[in-house]
Order: sequence, then C-alpha cells, then structure tokens
Amino acid sequence: MLVLGIETSCDETGIALYDSERGLIADALDSQVAMHAEYGGVVPELASRDHIRKTIPLIRQVLRDAGAAIDDLDGVAYTAGPGLIGALMVGASIGRSLAYGLGVPAVEVHHMEAHLLAPLMTDEQDNSRPVLPFVALLVSGGHTQLVRVAAIGHYEILGESVDDAAGEAFDKAAKMLGLGYPGGPALAALARSGTPGRFKFPRPMTDRPGLDFSFSGLKTYTLNTVRSIDSLTDQDKADIAYAFEEAVVETLTIKCRRALEATSVDDLVVAGGVSANVQLRKALEERLDATVHYAPPALCTDNGAMIAFAGYQRLAAGQSAPLAIRTRARWPMDELPPLTEKADDG
Repeated sequence: MLVLGIETSCDETGIALYDSERGLIADALDSQVAMHAEYGGVVPELASRDHIRKTIPLIRQVLRDAGAAIDDLDGVAYTAGPGLIGALMVGASIGRSLAYGLGVPAVEVHHMEAHLLAPLMTDEQDNSRPVLPFVALLVSGGHTQLVRVAAIGHYEILGESVDDAAGEAFDKAAKMLGLGYPGGPALAALARSGTPGRFKFPRPMTDRPGLDFSFSGLKTYTLNTVRSIDSLTDQDKADIAYAFEEAVVETLTIKCRRALEATSVDDLVVAGGVSANVQLRKALEERLDATVHYAPPALCTDNGAMIAFAGYQRLAAGQSAPLAIRTRARWPMDELPPLTEKADDG
C-alpha cells in the first residue's frame, strides 16, 4: 500500500510517501520559520497562505523523487487536527479532494498520534522499538502530555499541561531574553554556556501528587528574574537560560518517573519537537529505570512522514474518512477509535 501523507497543522508543510513494504520512500519539508521570525511567532493567516502555495508543488516533488505517479497512490492521509484551523483546512481540502479524484480512501490523522507513532517507523526486528504497553511523553510547542499506550488507538491520558506547554514556555522564555524565533532551540544553545547553580528555578507541580504539568508559573518566575537585573549581560542571559532549561527538564523527568511507576511499564516513548532537546534526553536516560525511545532526529519536529505512517496504520485496518472535510483545532487523543486489540497488560 502506497500512502501519501500531508502535514499542514502549523508552520511547516510536510509531504511524504510511505510504502507498506519498503517503508518511507520519499519526503519533503518546507519550513516557514524565516517568514514568521519577523513577527516573533506564527501568524496563522500567513501560515495558511504559504501552505496553499507549497503543498501541491511538494506533492509533485515527492512523487518525482520516488519515481511514482499520482495514480500509484492507494490512499491519502492528512492532518485533521489539532492545530491552526486555517492551516489544517489547506491540507485536509487538498488531501480529501485528491483522494476523491483518484477513487482511493482518505484518512484523518491526529497530529499527536502521528508524533507518538513516529518512533515505530523502524524495522520490526529492531530491538530499539518500544514494547506495548508503554508510556509516551508528548512534548511540543502546543502539547505536553503523558499517555499510557496499550495499543494503537487505546490511549489513556495520564496527565497534561493545565496552561502553557513546555515548548511554548521555552519560546516565551527565549523571547524574554531577546533571543530569535524559534526560541526553544536558541535558549537551549545559550544554556550550554550557563553557570550551574547561580539561579534556582521552581519545579512546578512536583511537590504534589499527580501527573499534570503547569509551566505558566515558571514563565512568570523567569520574567521576574530578568526584570530583577538592571542590565542583562550575555552571561546573565546564559545563566537564566540554564536555570530555566534545568527546571523544565527536571520537571518532565520527575513526572515521567511517576508515570512509569504508576503504570508498571518498562518503555518510555518521547515524541514531539522538544524531544530533540539534548539535556532532556540525557536526564531521561540517566535518571529513569526504563528504556527510552525517540523518533529519528528528522522526525521529531512536524513532518509528512509521520502522517503517512500513522495514516497507513489506520487505512490498513480498514478505517477511512467520510467525504466531508473535517478539521479540529482541539482534539483529545483519547477520543480516537481503536485500531487493534489491547496489548496484554500481564
């Protein structure tokens, strides 16, 4: 089965082809970072317009790179949510219309499920593949969640952010320090030259039971620290960045440990843009009694490959989208239909 994946949930246009026998055979990604940098963040209307300009040319490019024709497609998968509604509508409209014109099934893909499944895009004999059931930490600019995964489509939300997501907090803290957009990677880079121990930031919601997250208070603490220094030097900024990153990483690590203990599973999947953070990976691997799995670096951020792969899973199970084009800015992952029987919980 040859599946075309279309990702347009935010500020990156991702297109890919996934073959059930050969795996990922072609993908392309166009980022809007340079366009939105002028505004210090994503401008939804500009994002939608750029997806309109880029999606079809990228589909043609991917087909050409794969040596495939449009008629070779057996299905089309597109991100239907969550995300920016206008951006989602572009990919969904093109994907659903293309499938209708070709007479092949289409499937709506949940953006965060696609992130969750990305680490499974390895050979089935690969020992690095997570074993079901596992716990997933989904951590990105728009989401921070802990999910127990019994099987594809069988998701139990263990905890989630009650305000800012971790990635969003990274970007906002970076903006306070006068760093460029996107702020998260810039802050992480700056933190490498920070002084350990100069500042001690709070670890929000770790002094109480539960698995929910809150990063708005940490963001406020960072702002107050910045304002407490009359003239910020480059070293001041690096020290604040270090303390901020350390607080986020330790908070995520503490919550992951609790989730693993509560569910008695041995595998942790970490997915989403923030999963590329070097300090987070180091902390999880060193401090947790679990096997930690990630997607390949190129698949940590938004991309079409994860959409094509997630779409294939549901198309192969006989699921498909109705003719009506539906998108959802918010879409709880535990509302997704199951795909397989649950793994034996032992």
